[in-house]
Amino acid sequence: MSDLYIEIEKAVPILKKGGLILYPTDTVWGIGCDATNAAAIDKVFALKKRQESKSMICLVSDFKMLQQYVEEVPEVAYDILKYATKATTIIYDRPLRVAENIIADDNTLGIRVVRDPFCGKLIRKLKRPIISTSANISGAPTPKNFKEIDSAILEGVDYVVNLPLQNKGAKPSSIIKIGGDSTVKIIRK
Repeated sequence: MSDLYIEIEKAVPILKKGGLILYPTDTVWGIGCDATNAAAIDKVFALKKRQESKSMICLVSDFKMLQQYVEEVPEVAYDILKYATKATTIIYDRPLRVAENIIADDNTLGIRVVRDPFCGKLIRKLKRPIISTSANISGAPTPKNFKEIDSAILEGVDYVVNLPLQNKGAKPSSIIKIGGDSTVKIIRK
């Protein structure tokens, strides 16, 4: 069995029990949990020492899963994602079936369709989206590699996925907000 599958088999039960994982995403090292579990999300906010008014990104495995967690995916979102050359998070109006505490006050949620094989397989096995937030205390710089991750984060998660970050030039994703009228606003390049 490959390392990828071994790590998925270890991480999924932890996510199902409301635990936190530290894992390599398609961008940077992230802290993750089941995006439908409010108690697990509260643990992420506490670990990061982050205000609950700040939203977090949610990862889905594919367009089909995206459609299950957003009331209506604007057509322009498919075009943006199809032609994006880097990891792109889109902020959608009216998210569905996720924990209330990750939905922003304006009823929006940033969601990224992953391209990373580990993340995609992990999400498919869990059958639910997962949270992805950088592996740092709020306000501290985003770690560029595993060695830069604060010991408080390493000790605060229930499982550290034992796989390398595939994206060596690790940078956070682009963030784009699509309004109900299909207006596109770039939040982070």
